[in-house]
Amino acid sequence: MERSDVLVIGGGIIGVCTAYYLAERGIKVTLVERDEICSGASYANAGLVVPSHSVPISAPGVVAKGLKWLLNPESPLYIRFRLDFDLLVWLWKFWSSCTEEHVRRSLPLLISLQNESLNLFEQFASEGLAFGFQRKGTMTVFNTQQAFEEGVKEAESLKGHGLNSEILTAEKAREKEPLLSEKVVGGIYFPGDAHLDPADFVISLANRATQKGVNILTHTEAIELKSSGQRVISVRTTKGELRADTVVLAAGAWSPTLTRNLGIKLPIQPAKGYSITIQNPERVPSLPLMLNEVRVAVTPLNGRLRLGGTLELAGLDLSINQRRVDAIRRGASQYLPEIKGEREEVWRGLRPCTPDGLPIIGRPSNLDNLIIASGHGILGISLGPITGKIVAQMVCGEALNYDLKLLGPDRFR
Repeated sequence: MERSDVLVIGGGIIGVCTAYYLAERGIKVTLVERDEICSGASYANAGLVVPSHSVPISAPGVVAKGLKWLLNPESPLYIRFRLDFDLLVWLWKFWSSCTEEHVRRSLPLLISLQNESLNLFEQFASEGLAFGFQRKGTMTVFNTQQAFEEGVKEAESLKGHGLNSEILTAEKAREKEPLLSEKVVGGIYFPGDAHLDPADFVISLANRATQKGVNILTHTEAIELKSSGQRVISVRTTKGELRADTVVLAAGAWSPTLTRNLGIKLPIQPAKGYSITIQNPERVPSLPLMLNEVRVAVTPLNGRLRLGGTLELAGLDLSINQRRVDAIRRGASQYLPEIKGEREEVWRGLRPCTPDGLPIIGRPSNLDNLIIASGHGILGISLGPITGKIVAQMVCGEALNYDLKLLGPDRFR
C-alpha cells in the first residue's frame, strides 16, 4: 500500500495548487485525479481573476431576480427541479444567506483572498510560467439604464474596500471597446482585474509540481475515505488503496460523495457552466468584458475568444443543453454583434457551489487529518493559488494571514 505525507484528491486548480505549495515545502505528495489533470471545471472557464466581483452569489435581491429566471431553461440561472432533499436544503440555506449582513462579513475576506491570488499569479508569470496572464482589467457593460445604475451603486460601494473603478458613459465605453453595440448604455471599468488561460495554468503548474516530486496519478478515482476515530486511515481508489498522514479533499462538485460516510454533509451543488471558445476570431475585444444582463463573460485568449456563463443546477449531469449554449451565443450578440470565427468549441463543467457563495477551506471538527478545499463556485480560478497556499500552511502548521472562520466546513451544521 503506497503512502505519502499528503494525499490530494482532485486534479483541478485547487488540488494542483495545493500539491505545488506542499512540494515547495518539501512535503511528499501524491495527487489522484479521476480523469486527466484539468479535465473538469478548471478547463475552459472564463479564466478571470476578478476582485471586482467579490460579492457572493447569495446577496440581497438575487432571489427575486432568480425567480424570474428559474422556469426559463435559457436564463442565466436555471434549476432543474427534482425530488432531491439535498437540493431543497441547499435552496433554503441559499435563501437564508441572501442578506446584507452576510455580504458585509464576506466581502472583505473574498476581496483580500482574490488580491493575494492576483499577486501569486503575477509571481508565477514572473518566474516564467506561461499561461497568458494579463492584467488589463475588465469592463462590465450594460444594456439597460436600471442595471447600469445598480452597477454604479455597487462599484461605488466597492471603492470603500480599495477596489477602484471608472464609470463610463455609452460613448466612453465604446471608445474603450469599439466592438460594443450601440445598444450599450454604459460600462464600468475595473483596472485591477486580470485574465489568463485556465487550462494552460493548471497543466503547466502540474508539470512544475511533478518536477518538484509530486506523484500525480491520473484516471485514479477516489471511491471511499476510510476513517478510524479522529483520523482518515486510507483512501480506496479504482487503482488500489492509498495512505497518507493528511488527506486534502479538493474534488470539486464530487466532494460531497466522499464525505457522507464520514458523517460530514457538504452542502455543495454542482452548477453546470458552459463556454463557447471561438477559434481565430475575425475581431477580438481588447480586454475581458462582463455582459451584465445576460451574465456572460467574454475573454480574449491567444488566438481565441471565449464566451462563458450560466448556472444550471441539475445534479452531477454533464450532458449539454443546447438551448443554454445558444442562449450564451444570442446574449453575447446583443453586446458584440460582429463576433465571428473559423469554428467553435463548446464545453461544460460543474462548478461546486455552496449556498452562501463562500468556499469551504479547513478541517472538520471530527477528523484531525482531513482538510477540505472545495465549494469555490464561480471563483475557482480567482481563488486557486491562495487556497493552495493556505492549505499547505495548514498542513505545515504555519501561521495564517486570514481568519477563516467564515470558510470552515462546520459552519453548515
